Amino acid sequence: MPHTTPSLAIDHPTLTTTPPTELSFEDRLALIDAAMTVRLDEAKVAYEVNTAHIPTEPLDLADVITGPIPLPDLYLTPVAALLQRAHHRLVTGGWCSGALVDVEGARCMFGAIRAEARGDAGLVSSAVSVVMDAIRRKFDGVDSVPGFNDAFDSGRTPIRMVDQAAGLADVRGL
Repeated sequence: MPHTTPSLAIDHPTLTTTPPTELSFEDRLALIDAAMTVRLDEAKVAYEVNTAHIPTEPLDLADVITGPIPLPDLYLTPVAALLQRAHHRLVTGGWCSGALVDVEGARCMFGAIRAEARGDAGLVSSAVSVVMDAIRRKFDGVDSVPGFNDAFDSGRTPIRMVDQAAGLADVRGL
C-alpha cells in the first residue's frame, strides 16, 4: 500500500504588500556603515576578552633607545656626506640665526657644516660653495650662507637648502 501523507494546508491570510522600493545610494551606505559598526564593536569586545589574560607592563623608551640613532650613509662622496650630516644636525640639534651656535646648542647652516667637517677647512669651503650654488638656483641676490641663514625667522628653508645642496654635491660627484 502506498504511503500517503496528509496535506497540511493552512489558510494564511493574503497579505497585500507593495514591492520593495530601491534604496538610494546614501541609504545603502548608511546601512552598510551601521552593519560594519556592529561588527567592529563585536570584534573589539572579542579582542579585549581574548587578550585580557596577557600581562603587560608600560614601556619606557629610555630602556629601548640607549644612544644616538645612527645616520645611514646616503651619499658616498665627501662633500655630499658632509652636507647630509650637517642637515641631520640641523634637524635633530636645532637651527638658529644670528650666531654659529646659540646657548641651547642649535646651529646655523654654516655652523652645522663647520662642526661636521671636524676641522677640514677645504671640505668646509667646498660644501659652502655647493650650498651657495643650491641657494642661487632658488633665490636671487644672496651674498653668503650666513646672510641667507639670518634672513629667515624659521629654519625650514635653510635646512631644506642644506638637504638640496647634499643632493647637488652627490650629482656632481663631490
